[in-house]
Amino acid sequence: MLSVPLWLFVLTIFSSAFLLFLVQPMIAKIILPWYGGAAAVWSTCLLFFQVTLFLGYAYAHWLIRRWSSAFQTRIHVVALAGSLLLLPILPKESWKPSAAADPALGVLLLLAVSVGLPYFLLSATSPLLQAWYAKTRGEAAYRLFALSNAGSLLALLAYPLWVEPAFPVRLQALGWSVAYAVVAISCAAVALGGRDQPDDIPEASVSPERKIKFLWVALPACSSALLLSVTFHLSQNIAAFPMLWILPLALYLLSFVACFAASSLYHRGVFLRLFAVSLGMMSFALPPDVMNLSLAILIPLFLTGLLVCCMVCHGELARLKPDPAHLTSYYLMISLGGALGACLVALAAPRLLSGFYELHISLGACAIIVLLALRRDLEGAPRVWRSKAAWVLAMAFTVALLASLFSTALRDGANALTVRNFYGVLRVLDYQPMKVVMLSKGDPVPQEPEPLLRKLLHGTIEHGAQYIGSSRSRQPISYYGRDTGVGLAVRALAQKGPLHVGVIGLGIGTMAGHGRSGDVYTFYEINPLVRHLAETEFTYLKESAARIEIVMGDGRLSLERQPPQAFDLLAVDAFSGDAIPVHLLTREAFELYFRHLQPGGVLAVHISNNYLNLQPVVESVAAELKKTGVVVINERDGRNAVAKAQWILLSGRPDFYRESEMVRTAVPLAQRRLLRPWTDDYSNLVDRLKWTMY
Repeated sequence: MLSVPLWLFVLTIFSSAFLLFLVQPMIAKIILPWYGGAAAVWSTCLLFFQVTLFLGYAYAHWLIRRWSSAFQTRIHVVALAGSLLLLPILPKESWKPSAAADPALGVLLLLAVSVGLPYFLLSATSPLLQAWYAKTRGEAAYRLFALSNAGSLLALLAYPLWVEPAFPVRLQALGWSVAYAVVAISCAAVALGGRDQPDDIPEASVSPERKIKFLWVALPACSSALLLSVTFHLSQNIAAFPMLWILPLALYLLSFVACFAASSLYHRGVFLRLFAVSLGMMSFALPPDVMNLSLAILIPLFLTGLLVCCMVCHGELARLKPDPAHLTSYYLMISLGGALGACLVALAAPRLLSGFYELHISLGACAIIVLLALRRDLEGAPRVWRSKAAWVLAMAFTVALLASLFSTALRDGANALTVRNFYGVLRVLDYQPMKVVMLSKGDPVPQEPEPLLRKLLHGTIEHGAQYIGSSRSRQPISYYGRDTGVGLAVRALAQKGPLHVGVIGLGIGTMAGHGRSGDVYTFYEINPLVRHLAETEFTYLKESAARIEIVMGDGRLSLERQPPQAFDLLAVDAFSGDAIPVHLLTREAFELYFRHLQPGGVLAVHISNNYLNLQPVVESVAAELKKTGVVVINERDGRNAVAKAQWILLSGRPDFYRESEMVRTAVPLAQRRLLRPWTDDYSNLVDRLKWTMY
């Protein structure tokens, strides 16, 4: 008979799982601005959480298998008491990175110091309590695993819908710390109340085969790798914000809940057919040209595909669950698989792969591992010939899928210089535009070629372009042409004499093309690979008549460390692909920008974006700070390789917007707050989403 009431087991397991996943988006949002808003911050956080989860499960397995109930209780209660001394979990400002720091290592160390021990003990809570429960209740313990995942799922939904909009991040961290202390006390009460339990779980008669143990690791490794790959794929080209982190993770957990709560929820025949369709659709949507589809297609496609793949992986995993005597071993193997999948995507892929191919690999590996899981059912099946026919069909589909993924990866890397690091994948691509004239009937006829055009792409988004090997190489093009918003601002300000221009976001250095003798252009860039490519593959920086200075590190953190720079113009364009570093668009950021501007200086903010409507964000902050401004939208000029761009210009000069060219093209900003201004404690990207293309 249990000496601890069932409700206390249930409440403690549910609460620990809730806190376990509530802290993930919370701590990631706190540290995201310190690393330039890069999408890889969340991937690295997931890596830490998966590895720490494995360590927590290993600790639980070690306690259960090696020590008596009384010793288990003493060890765990002492660890819980020690973890309370590390609260609250707010990271210290001293952990803000320097330009020379390894960002991935910095994130991992920061998380280990700030939240490592509490997260480790929360990770161990569910398997420990389930093992104690299994000593008297046996098979029923697996339902507590579904309960644990349900608590985690609820936390992921609660954060964006309730916690994030209602509370500043500091209060979120303090509130979590208090809740953790309560759960730690509850867990200690369960441990102390069950110290007189029998020491051993009855051994199962047959130990699981090695092939089954391999699948215990391989299936969750595939689902974990897919989780990180799909999340990075979406956040790289949209925005690194909690909702796009939480949705994939919530679906991942939902599949665990469904598959372990009741076996009937995983209908094998239905989900295997959906699995084949999902793999095919995600493979089809991988090429960059397909990524130009609208959000209303891309997000549901990848999220649905992720859910189906996780349902199959976890459904097959649930079919392989062992006797409760092997419960902690089973959970340990599952957590090991999750950690391995995370390590392969977040650590190995950026260092071993030149491009973003981990999603291709994850899809292919998922198909192969599920095929191996199905192979076990072929031998001894009641309908041998039907099983063999299905097996041959599944093999043929897998081979075709692998060929398609390999072909797509080859096309992505063809004819381009591709490099990558923590901040993402960069590609340098050359192409030869053709000059076209129109006949009287309107039929285009290609003529002699235009000068060679070289582009820098971050993911699928252009970071800049330049004419190579011609007299037009110094001509600013792409989003920085002379008739774009920032180009008009440079021309208007140039009438006063030499300019001091600051640029947050180097790109290929196109802004340097506006430089004249006597001007000083200071670029702020966080990604060392961007600087390397700008200096070696492009010539804007070399050929500029202005003096060029480059400050490495996140633009906002660098400006915070510097004295006022007295810029005539400060251009903010540091967006990774279509991902938005939110910390560059908050009220505190704009206050910093104006501190570095001369009284008559101009702040130019580039807000062109395929997926987010950012004009109301800037308007609201400008109204909050009592600044006036205009928005300048130029149309695409294919003849001069100038892209359609949207810039907002803010200035304290009352006569600045009366410049003749400005009057013709600029539209005044609204003089009122259209939405709640973003701050370092509050932002809401969800209501800024466009569900059609820009």
